This record gives sequence, C-alpha cells and structure tokens, in this order.
Amino acid sequence: MRQYLDVLKEVIERGVDKPNRTGVNTRALFLKPMRFDLRNGFPAITTKKLAFKSVKAELLWFLEGSSDDNRLRELVGNDRTIWTLNAQSEYWKPKARFNGDLGRIYGVQWRSWRAPDGREIDQFGQVIERIKNDPYNRRLVVTAWNPGELDNMALPPCHMFYQFFVSPQQELSLAMYQRSCDMFLGVPFNIASYALLLHMVAQVTSLEPHELIIVLADTHIYHNHLDQVREQLSREPLPLPRLWLNSEVKDINKFTMNDIELVGYEYHPSIKAEMAV
Repeated sequence: MRQYLDVLKEVIERGVDKPNRTGVNTRALFLKPMRFDLRNGFPAITTKKLAFKSVKAELLWFLEGSSDDNRLRELVGNDRTIWTLNAQSEYWKPKARFNGDLGRIYGVQWRSWRAPDGREIDQFGQVIERIKNDPYNRRLVVTAWNPGELDNMALPPCHMFYQFFVSPQQELSLAMYQRSCDMFLGVPFNIASYALLLHMVAQVTSLEPHELIIVLADTHIYHNHLDQVREQLSREPLPLPRLWLNSEVKDINKFTMNDIELVGYEYHPSIKAEMAV
C-alpha cells in the first residue's frame, strides 16, 4: 500500500486548495494512477483499520442490483451504513429519508441498465459470460455513469466504470476509473472493494487474479481530514493480509458474507473523521 500513501503525501505537498459542493474545501491533484499486484497480497490498508465487513456487504449489495439502504443495513448488521447519510441528504429526494431508497445507483446500473427500447441490461452478467466464452474481448466493460439517470441517484457514481483484461497466461486484471476520490475515507474502501470484485470474478471464471489498476481523477483530501492524513503518514505499513473465498462458490450471484474473509489482517488503530456529504 506504499503507493496509496505516496499519493496521500503528494496531495498534501503539491495539491491545490479549492471549494466543492459539500462546503468543505479540498486539497487536490488531477489524475493519479495506482497499480496493485494481487499476487503480493490483498491491498487492505494497514496504517488504519479497514471496515472490511462494510466493504464486502456493499459489494454483495451492488451485485444484487439493490438500491435499498435497508437491505444494506441488513447485510452489514448495523442501524446505519455508509449510504445512510446520502439517503438523508438534502441533495436527494425527500421520500428517500423515509424509506431508504437511493435511486438508480451502482448496483442498479450494473445489473438493470435501461435500454431505449425498455429492456433492462445486466451489464455485469453479460461481462461474466464474455470472460468465460470470449475472454480476449475488448468490451469487458461495466459502467455506472448514466447521464440520463444522474438526477435519479442519491449520489452520482464516483467509481464510474471498470474493464477486465484476460491474459494468455489465464490471469485476470481489472482497471477502474474514479472521477471523485476522497483519499482518506473513500479510496481505501474502493481499493479493497475492487480487489475483492476481481478475486470473485476470477474464481467464477476459472482464472487467476493478477493486477488491479485504479485511475484516480479528482484526487483530494478534505481540509478537515488533513491532520488525520498526517497521522496516518507517520505510521509504518504492516504486511498485507490474504483473501479467503469459499472455493465451492462458482456462481457470482451465490456469494454470501460468510464466503469472504480476510486472513492475517494486522492494522494500526482507527483514525476517526467525518464524511463530507
């Protein structure tokens, strides 16, 4: 995770300060790529605790095609989730504050994209089948950025689209483009989520997980996170954990919370910070 820490340091030292819709200014740089070789371990942040239970719950929720915060709370086992504040935000429709509906967000776009003729397209399911039957296809792409439905989302997608790549050595890689990157709170979560997704897809397509590449666009640290970032940068990273998946699961839709675990995860204490909404 050194490269993640290096980006944090670069934003602190070279970033420009600017306003944004939340009212909390950021320090930002534009377009920073990160590459993680998953053969070297699972990229869970170790300089503070990663909420891995929330990572796997949210990913399973996306794969279900759900946009219901109540369902996510059920998976996590908490009264609140990382999406609850967005469900209650002034930005979103007032009705969502009462029923938890987050609109046509990530999972809905992944699994039920609306075509002009009224069909619903399971982008993710189609990509799984292409990887199995046409692995060198250059259209192994899933997108959540749907301009026609941005107003129907509690939060427009930050991680906008991703693409798979299969090598002749039967290794699977994944590249993701993220338009808005909260480096302290959000990005460690995003790294772990897409690393988990890559492992899960590799298992159900009989491939080996190789490389996760994330392109960070607006790469920022909120001003009220600067002290926390400096504390994090003062800590020495620990060895990476490994990921355990239940090897009996061969259908991407059949994974449960109990089928996914981190093994040997060591970390420094949590560092608290408020999420800007």
